[in-house]
Amino acid sequence: MGIIKAVAGAVGGGLADTWLEVIEPSDMSATTVMCPGVLKSRNDKRNSNTKGTDYTISNGSVIHVYDGQMMLLIDGGAVVDYSAEPGYFEVKNSSLPSLFNGQFGDSIKETFNRVRFGGVTPTSQRVVYLNLRPLEGIKFGTSEPVSYYDPNYDIDVNVRAFGKFSVDIVDPLKFYKTIIPTSDVTNMRPVDMEKLISQRYDQEVITALAPALSQLSMQGVRISQVVGHTKELCDAMKESLKETWVEERGIQLRQVGITINLDPETKELLKQRSQVAMFNRPDLRETMVQQNISQGIKDAGSNSGGAANAMYGIGMMMNTGGAYMNTASNNNMQQMQMMQQQMQQPQQQAAPAPAAGGWDCACGKKGNTGKFCAECGKPKPAPAGTWKCSCGHENTGKFCAECGAKRPDDKPKKIKCDKCGYEPDMSKPIPKFCPECGDPINESDFV
Repeated sequence: MGIIKAVAGAVGGGLADTWLEVIEPSDMSATTVMCPGVLKSRNDKRNSNTKGTDYTISNGSVIHVYDGQMMLLIDGGAVVDYSAEPGYFEVKNSSLPSLFNGQFGDSIKETFNRVRFGGVTPTSQRVVYLNLRPLEGIKFGTSEPVSYYDPNYDIDVNVRAFGKFSVDIVDPLKFYKTIIPTSDVTNMRPVDMEKLISQRYDQEVITALAPALSQLSMQGVRISQVVGHTKELCDAMKESLKETWVEERGIQLRQVGITINLDPETKELLKQRSQVAMFNRPDLRETMVQQNISQGIKDAGSNSGGAANAMYGIGMMMNTGGAYMNTASNNNMQQMQMMQQQMQQPQQQAAPAPAAGGWDCACGKKGNTGKFCAECGKPKPAPAGTWKCSCGHENTGKFCAECGAKRPDDKPKKIKCDKCGYEPDMSKPIPKFCPECGDPINESDFV
């Protein structure tokens, strides 16, 4: 009886599964990174395919693919086909043949093959969709304070950072194989990227934040100015996450929005440092001296003892504190005068005097005094030792003053003659001409 029942189940199931399916994606939100494919019109009254086996996709079925999505066809756990082209995708070479696709013999064979498995098919096909649009609004935050060196106050401050970021899927197949949980695929459950990162990779984002903040500190950015440098912060975090995210998992950080909070102790410390910095300016000190004198006279005038006591109080104040006030005020005025004289000194005195007779251009024009040649318009040659960084800024030191990049080596790492292939010994001076063929050694020979 069991075999007869298995044969009946195999024939009935085989005929039900031989129908062709139409599959489209389920709902996909802004942070949904994967959603399962569902049968279109399964509950439609006009649909005659109501007894088909779940997770079976007959050969010749049609799958809908929309913009910003990648469809993955999974057969027995392996990705057998995929498409990111919007439109209708026709299933081919499926392990489940269909009568309606001209596979009568294969379909009959597959049907009777089910008898060995109790009347059910041993195959399983699934369709999932990956979201290729930017996944935005993913929240992050530090659970513990992060140390930040503020170069303006010359102190380390403790900050808490939180905000939102977005990611791009740059390698969908690698992302699917390394990040998407297998249980969500087998159970056809949608996967939310924000939940996935908070459970597994949130600490990696926080770890990448620390060196990114250190780079801003090295560039002289105050802690209060960090939120204005989110692009530099994002670029630094991208570089820090490149190996583990891009190369291993196929995702990349896109944008970062960050908010910085200071703990009460740090706020009080910065307040004290601001007050100290204020006293270093003589103009601000003089203002405070005059305010104290005015406030003292005002307080004495409001004394309930009357005008006589008020005048007496003013006299006492001027006798006892006047000498100190006058000394402080005189010192402030002297420092302000010195600062004003320094500001009025012509800046040209500090700059080196231009060379007598101007500069000579390669075209033959001599005595140019401007930045461009008066004859041919070529720019004035850069001073000796000047080099141009990849960011466009001209420098004279070992590091770029704009982005901090290191000055490239003047000597190439390897030279190979483009005529005969000769390679000189790089530990010795570079010859001007190839000793083998006599061809000049220039940039075309740098490897």
